Amino acid sequence: MSKRSIIPGFRLSIGISVFYLSILVLIPLSIIFIKSFELSLAQFWDTIVNPRVLASYRISFVTAFCAAIINTVFGLIVAWVLVRYQFPGKKIIDALVDIPFALPTAVAGIALTALYAKNGWIGSLLEPLGIKVAYSPLGIIVALTFIGIPFVVRTVQPVIEDLEKEMEEAAVMLGAYRLRTLLRVVLPTLYPALLTGFTLAFARGIGEYGSVVFISGNMPLVTEISPLLIMTKLEQYDYAGATAIAAVMLIVSFLLLLLINLLQWSMNRRLTANS
Repeated sequence: MSKRSIIPGFRLSIGISVFYLSILVLIPLSIIFIKSFELSLAQFWDTIVNPRVLASYRISFVTAFCAAIINTVFGLIVAWVLVRYQFPGKKIIDALVDIPFALPTAVAGIALTALYAKNGWIGSLLEPLGIKVAYSPLGIIVALTFIGIPFVVRTVQPVIEDLEKEMEEAAVMLGAYRLRTLLRVVLPTLYPALLTGFTLAFARGIGEYGSVVFISGNMPLVTEISPLLIMTKLEQYDYAGATAIAAVMLIVSFLLLLLINLLQWSMNRRLTANS
């Protein structure tokens, strides 16, 4: 006897889902590859291995990775504090976490540039120390950290809420110190959620444009990100060149996200086997 779904009309639902995803995702992405096929193989290769393009790839992926790592660490701390502690203004801080979602990225970029420029409130304090944030790769990391922090906090927060305190208390009763309890009891349960938050923040950082374009300074080979280079080529009506760069970014991003998802699946399977 076949199992019936509690939601009727599975065939119609799956048809609508596939059509919806095709219109919004599959077809637009396929156009990227179709447009890049206007270039010959030699032209395509020359475009994607251009030193300026390679530098933009390196800057985009490295800064997005660094920002995602920072967000994973501090996002966990913020989520833990919001769940496990009661303090005045908690609701306000919890709401502030979502500000990067609501704030236009261009506004965020302008605000960060004003803060971290040489004459800015924070930049003027860092300048005597020899730390340059605005118009440097460090500024890009700051911008990507700002727009990526909600992904980690909102992903980890529900898992911490469901984490039973009795597990931590049992570990303490058995003689485990705080660090050992954190490493052996708490973090293994949070690993899948942390990896998901890292993936979301990393993916957002790779394609971010608005908050980065102001604070980066857009110097070729130094602070020029791939999305900006794509926009530059579009403004020059080099559509094939822009789609060629976008296609490489899409392929590399997909492979990285696939690898992270496989790692997350392996962690979930291991946790299920141990529970």
